[in-house]
Amino acid sequence: MHRDDCLFCKIIRGEIPSSKVYEDEYVYAFDDVSPQMPVHTLIVPKNHYDSIADGVPADELGHLFAAVEKVADIKGVREDGFRTLVNTGAHAGQTVFHLHVHVLGGAPMNSGDPSL
Repeated sequence: MHRDDCLFCKIIRGEIPSSKVYEDEYVYAFDDVSPQMPVHTLIVPKNHYDSIADGVPADELGHLFAAVEKVADIKGVREDGFRTLVNTGAHAGQTVFHLHVHVLGGAPMNSGDPSL
């Protein structure tokens, strides 16, 4: 289930180029085009959901979050640490309304950084 007007659905379909990091039958992960950290990868479910509050089936959430560990390994941030972030809604800073998990790392972070 995709939406024709969704940026991330277009990336998943290959209509817009991306720097693919990981892919399986459930998720697609790619590097953010405006990284906030040396490592800033987005993991998106292949099925379109506007946000985590969009009735996402538990098994799909499980696949989405299982991919976090794989991406952290691929990007080399698992050992030193990384941040995972899911923005839900405009007031939380969500700008693309297709559920996605940010994986950020590669440098020490200030735990109170409001820009993330």
